[in-house]
Amino acid sequence: MTQNETETTAHTNSMETFQATIEAERLQTTLALAHTLFDECHLYVDPEGVRVTAIDAATVVWADITLEPSAFETFEATSDHIGVDLERFRDVVGIANRGQSVQLSLDSATRTLQIRFDELEYTLALLDPETIRSPPAESREAFTPSGTVVADSATFDRSVRAAAMVSNHLEFDLDEDDGQFSVIAAGDTDNVSLTLSADDLVDIEPGDAHSIFSIDYLSAINRAMPSGVDIDLQFGTEQPLSVGYEFADGTGAVEYLVAPRITAN
Repeated sequence: MTQNETETTAHTNSMETFQATIEAERLQTTLALAHTLFDECHLYVDPEGVRVTAIDAATVVWADITLEPSAFETFEATSDHIGVDLERFRDVVGIANRGQSVQLSLDSATRTLQIRFDELEYTLALLDPETIRSPPAESREAFTPSGTVVADSATFDRSVRAAAMVSNHLEFDLDEDDGQFSVIAAGDTDNVSLTLSADDLVDIEPGDAHSIFSIDYLSAINRAMPSGVDIDLQFGTEQPLSVGYEFADGTGAVEYLVAPRITAN
């Protein structure tokens, strides 16, 4: 086989369904939002952008993270669906300096993701998405919140960290009559409560809502959250909590759906 034939064969066998360049810090942030709770994820690419979904083994928390094409310096994609080991992906990208550009290319024939920056080139073997747990298709559609609270990230951080000092669970309470949002944690000996009015929040759409959630999951969400973002909290009575916000200058968005702790009547 001649050199030209070899190159032609290699090109035929290599089918890149995704090629993009993105700032390292932006990619690091995206991976941190998923890795804070999950080891593996589904990654979808198409001309509309990139989507990451995952659900934990206990089916308590689900995540949906999206990046628009405008989040990238360059972006070209056809439709593909892969499974990714988040820890390995995060560790490789974590080597890059924040201001560096990271080149990504997905080869559908070899099922590998090429990661390049500076002189480093890393080939990440992908996972079979069929082996990764998928969020139920109806998870978001079946969720009907009673009220919405928009708080800045500093308020969310303070609420979660204060509650974690005394309890393993945190209670969110929204009162339609007085228009106040309360965060309550009751421990064996100590209690924490934080009551916020409309003046303390970015926005509030009050409705009667009361649910209890695990501190562990909310603490993980809080750790990965960028500073300076507005957090959209939607919940009802013994219904899931939706935690959503935009990042990457509005070109990225994340939503976590956290199942409540159901209490006996």
